[in-house]
Amino acid sequence: MKNSRHILLKARRQIIGDRIGNNPSMFRGEGYDFIELREYVSGDDTRHIDWNITAKMQRPYVKVFREERELSVVTVAMLSGSLHFGSEQFKIESLAEAVALIGYSALANGDLFTHINFSENLRDEVRASKKRFAVAQSVESILASELIGRRAELTIMAQTLYKRLKRRSLIIILGDFFEIPDLRLLARKHEVVAVVVRDRFEEKPSPMGFSALIDPESGAVVEGDFNARSVMKYHERVRSHDAELFERFRRDGIRATKLYTDGSPSVTLRRLFEGRI
Repeated sequence: MKNSRHILLKARRQIIGDRIGNNPSMFRGEGYDFIELREYVSGDDTRHIDWNITAKMQRPYVKVFREERELSVVTVAMLSGSLHFGSEQFKIESLAEAVALIGYSALANGDLFTHINFSENLRDEVRASKKRFAVAQSVESILASELIGRRAELTIMAQTLYKRLKRRSLIIILGDFFEIPDLRLLARKHEVVAVVVRDRFEEKPSPMGFSALIDPESGAVVEGDFNARSVMKYHERVRSHDAELFERFRRDGIRATKLYTDGSPSVTLRRLFEGRI
C-alpha cells in the first residue's frame, strides 16, 4: 500500500502544476464582485476574457473579480471493509489521493479545509484549517484506519453532519456507496458532492469457478461456483444498483462521479468540479 508521503507529494505536485497552468483551484468562493476590466497579460485565466470588449479594442481584455467570502470545504471518508480491495491499487488509496487533491486545492484557493472519517459513527475529525498540515493529517488518518469489520452508515453520517456543521459548506463524500443513501436533508443545508470509489473488477469480475469469498465488512464466508452466468447476473445487479444510486443523487441535487482505482483522481475531480470553476 502507498504511504501517506507518496500520496501527499504527488497531490502537491499536481496542484502546483495546475497553478502554473493557469488553473489555480478546483474551487471558487461562493460569490464574486466585479471590479474592473484590464488588458490581458501572460498568466491570466483565459476564461475571464471579455470577448465583446476584446473585439472592440482589437486586443484581449479580462474581467477582474474580488472574492466575497471564502468557501468551507469538507471531505468525508466513508470507511468500510469493502475499501480494502483493488486490482490496480486498493480503493482506500484512491480515496486518500482524492482527499489530498481536494485539500491542497482548497488551501491553494484560500479556503477552509475540514476532514471527517466516518464508519458506523464519527471516527476522526481534522478541524477546519488553512494549513497544509491539515491535509497531511487527513491522509494519514485515512491510511491508518482499521477497515476490516467496519460498515459505512451513510444515513447516520448525513444526520450527524446536518447537526454538526453549522456553516454552509461544500461537503464531498467519498466511499464505494454499495447502499443507496438518503442525503436529501443534508443537501438542502449544504452543497453535497459524491465521489463513488470503485474497482472495475468488483463491478465486472471474471469467472473464477468454485471459490470461497470473505465479506470484509461482516466476515461472512460465501462459497459458490462463480461461473460466467453467475458473474453476469452479479454484474447486472451492480449496474441496476448504480443506476438507482445516480438517479437518487440527481433527484436530491447532488453531483456525483465515479473514481476508479486505475484512473486519475486529478482528472476525475477536475471534470466533476469544472462547472464550479
